[in-house]
Amino acid sequence: MQPVVLLTFRESVRSDARETLDYFASQGVAVRIISGDNPHTVAAIAREVGLEVLDGFDARELPDDRDALAAVLAEHVVFGRVTPAQKKNIVIALQQAGHTVAMTGDGVNDALAIKEADIGIAMDSGSAATKAVARIILLDGRFSHLPGVVAEGRQVIANVERVSMLFLTKTAYATALAVIFGAFLLQFPFLPRQLSIVDGLTIGIPSFFLALMPNTRRYIPGFLRRSLSFAIPAGLVIALALALYTRLSLDAGISEAELRTGSTLILAIVGLWILIVLSRPIDGIKTLIIGAMMIGLVLVYSIPLVTNFLELVNPSLTTALLVILISALTIGGIEIVRFVHVRYVRRHSGPPPLLGKH
Repeated sequence: MQPVVLLTFRESVRSDARETLDYFASQGVAVRIISGDNPHTVAAIAREVGLEVLDGFDARELPDDRDALAAVLAEHVVFGRVTPAQKKNIVIALQQAGHTVAMTGDGVNDALAIKEADIGIAMDSGSAATKAVARIILLDGRFSHLPGVVAEGRQVIANVERVSMLFLTKTAYATALAVIFGAFLLQFPFLPRQLSIVDGLTIGIPSFFLALMPNTRRYIPGFLRRSLSFAIPAGLVIALALALYTRLSLDAGISEAELRTGSTLILAIVGLWILIVLSRPIDGIKTLIIGAMMIGLVLVYSIPLVTNFLELVNPSLTTALLVILISALTIGGIEIVRFVHVRYVRRHSGPPPLLGKH
């Protein structure tokens, strides 16, 4: 869906409008200016703030049919002589055409459209009726705050999606482990305390910081589908790898404590790799987070008090070789899953076509 921002005349004449409109244009957001004033006057102001328009469209000539109205909106940017009812119809026509619509305004004549829009934005200096139906109120009336509002929303949504993949992957492999080990009557390769420390290092602690990091990725519908399309296959790869390690360890006569130690190490290594995969591109802050978790893993296996509590033992050469082999195979499987996942997302979440001209 194409995002569209509808601006009333008073917001478009502010001195800070040019940079804000340039930002929306760079983000693929179409801008339409609607006003009750003379269309020639509105078009002149629009040119002053950087919009490439020749003239305004007189709303008295707008069609009543909403499909035809959407076609006119795709061809023109500035509209004058727009009545309150027409503003509402413009919002509805754009929504029916598949667009997500934000509407700004401060007068009573904007209230109907602001209420109907997906995101209604009112100025604090506006009428009480307009502010009552708006979802966002700009307390100082500055249009330049809207890019910050968009960035804040994107940060929350994008980071929640990233963090959810970590938690959903854990849920997927935990479920698969229970099913596989139960079906084949294999010895479960973990103690609850061992799983807790791995979850803390690979999911709990890093997700806290990742959720607070800046993220300007544009919102794309299909959050659950994208998350599960990575988490489920990644979880299955991890569960199958641990089942293979357990089977090989039992066949090699490895002790129970050593088997659990190797399983914990494999899950920790693979969990950290998933954290790396989902953190890409990795910058300075992410490097610190991932590095700290790696140091934490080393400390877990180095401090006697911790190793005794977690019942970890020194692995034999056979266990060490199995851990290296299974970890490498699992990491390769995770990379394949991510490769396919990225292309799946690109294929199903391509950039939407722009609405007419800016």
